[in-house]
Amino acid sequence: MPLLLTSTHSFGRIVDNGEPAFIDGRDALDNYLVRGASSLTANGASTQEIVVENGSSVTLAGTTVVASASTSTGIGLVDSDASLTNSLVTASRTALSLGSDTSVGLGSKATVTGSTLTGGVVGAVVGGTSELVLSQSTLIGTSGFGLQLASGRVSATNSTIVGGTNGVLLLTDQTVSQPGRLTLDGTTVQGQSGAAILVNDFGLPATTAEILVGNRSTLAGGNGKVLEVKGVSTANMIIDNSDVNGDVSADVGATANITLQNQAIFTGRLDNVASLAVNSQAQWNMVDNASIGDLSMNGGTVQFGSPTEFYKLSVANLSGSGLFVMDADLVTGQVDTLEVTGTATGSHSVLMGSSGAEPTSASSIPVIHIGAGDAQFSLLNGPVDRGAFSYELVKKGDQDWYLDTTTKVISPGTRSVLALFNTAPTVWYGELSTLRTRMGEVRMDNGKAGGWMRAYGNKFDVDASSGVAYTQTQQGLSFGADAPLPFGDGQWLVGLLGGYSKSDLDLSRGTSAKVDSYYVGAYTTWLDEPSGYYFDGVLKLNRFQNKSDVQLSDGKKTEGRYDNHGVGASLEFGRHIKLADDYFIEPYTQLSGVIIQGQDYDLDNGLEAEGDRTRSLLGKAGATVGRDFDLGDGQRVQPYLRAAYAHEFAKNNEVQVNEVMFNNDLSGSRGELGAGIAVNLNDKVSIHADLDYSKGDSIEQPWGFNFGARYRW
Repeated sequence: MPLLLTSTHSFGRIVDNGEPAFIDGRDALDNYLVRGASSLTANGASTQEIVVENGSSVTLAGTTVVASASTSTGIGLVDSDASLTNSLVTASRTALSLGSDTSVGLGSKATVTGSTLTGGVVGAVVGGTSELVLSQSTLIGTSGFGLQLASGRVSATNSTIVGGTNGVLLLTDQTVSQPGRLTLDGTTVQGQSGAAILVNDFGLPATTAEILVGNRSTLAGGNGKVLEVKGVSTANMIIDNSDVNGDVSADVGATANITLQNQAIFTGRLDNVASLAVNSQAQWNMVDNASIGDLSMNGGTVQFGSPTEFYKLSVANLSGSGLFVMDADLVTGQVDTLEVTGTATGSHSVLMGSSGAEPTSASSIPVIHIGAGDAQFSLLNGPVDRGAFSYELVKKGDQDWYLDTTTKVISPGTRSVLALFNTAPTVWYGELSTLRTRMGEVRMDNGKAGGWMRAYGNKFDVDASSGVAYTQTQQGLSFGADAPLPFGDGQWLVGLLGGYSKSDLDLSRGTSAKVDSYYVGAYTTWLDEPSGYYFDGVLKLNRFQNKSDVQLSDGKKTEGRYDNHGVGASLEFGRHIKLADDYFIEPYTQLSGVIIQGQDYDLDNGLEAEGDRTRSLLGKAGATVGRDFDLGDGQRVQPYLRAAYAHEFAKNNEVQVNEVMFNNDLSGSRGELGAGIAVNLNDKVSIHADLDYSKGDSIEQPWGFNFGARYRW
């Protein structure tokens, strides 16, 4: 249906024989016929209908064209050129027409910048071999189409195309063989009552349309469709780096091929679509069950609606490599499903939504079925997190994949819960280790009053045999003051302490936890100088602020917080034995215990955690060996080595996650090694440093350190 403009009335002015003509705001309103390779230039003018023929041209700047006759066209080009800048064209029928005389076949070209073209029926008509370039302009077809494109070429940049029926109509120009090409760059196309873009052959030879929707362009259809293909036409639409919402439909006998690329997002139905390609981080968001022809994936994503909507996608053939975002409700058994009726090839990932809810029963849920082929499907980010456990996608036979809830591993949320309830004792003992070495320094001061401060750090690697594997890194600061009692010949010293420690837990796969510990306490030490016997006692009260930060299998995050308290004590008895040449040995035994308050809390994905009281009872026997170096003038150096055997007696610290029972168990034996040095710089100031290592059945301390200073008054 090419449009050839024919005048229905005589023209007020005719420009012919290669002559140039100029009009401005001083000229009277008139209509123009420009022919014979002539030119018309208007600047700041107002005029009526303009027809340009036979290799002529028209240039309008800041000009208004009004064609009011019922069959008139504002500007009609036949094998000619036009340039419109900051102009306004209004016509009762068509604002701008680009056509060609079939005997000439050169076509027309128009460049429209910063202008508005409004037609009572069509904003612009572009025939075969013609080209329209729009920039920052608006096309309006009040009752019909914003743009009618018949096998020509249109590119629109940062523009708007609006039609009362369809935004764009693409049809066939029988005089040319090329397809119509529409390129949208940052442009909006709107059909107020019909599809944004309609491709129709109207019973003529089939129309082929090439459509590029690029650079954040948008499509909107009053009937909910962004593309509609009628008759036996073919539409090849590429959506590039744009977000398009709406449906695509093709009649039986028509063909629609859709390509999504360069992070494009398409949300809508695909009805009778022959092929879909989802490439380069593009995404199709399904809004209903769908059946399409060939689906090719090249780094793209198909998302099966929202987590509460369950859809089935049926595909004739599948190829490439992509991601399917699916969901399942293991309580109701509902699940998104993918069915390939023909051949499936390539390697594909499946991302299943996670949940804190617990499945009601163990079962296998079908997710993917293929008719034939060697396609592979695997879960992105590992097993699907559902409640207390995570579940794998399992292939059964050659053609089916199931979400298997009969086999399971502990979910990241559960691991964070278990780790937090398991960590409080190691936090408590990590803080206590600095106090134990502090006692030795106090005894070396011969019962003098003073104040002290100490910084420390520890790392613990906890084995899965304890219930869950994790790494704990602790750092903190302790401070206090002490003085001798006024009785017992100065053999008893008492003090008060306080401090803070921060422990970061790494549970792998992006899941972590944190414990902020605040504590106060009291301590005492007794030393019988003649015999060397000593006793140390510590009583400590803690407030723990705990936080889980969980990375789920679907890429989302969930967290939970709770506070609890703990109280514990340590009793140590030993003897400082002096040897020759100022060497000494200090055998000792120690018994420490702590009780941590139980607590219930939830992760914000619905995972429920209930922790009983956590208990620890640690027995230890060991010895410290070292040597005193008296440097005179109050200066004294005491290096030492320490070895010990420790045993944890507490075995059952129960935790429930979604009413599933777990047991944290740090029981077992371990060996400890340490080295340190205490230095009196003078009669007032001393400093201390200590290094530790331990390894046992379920826990290893690769390193621990503390250093500090004491001031005696």
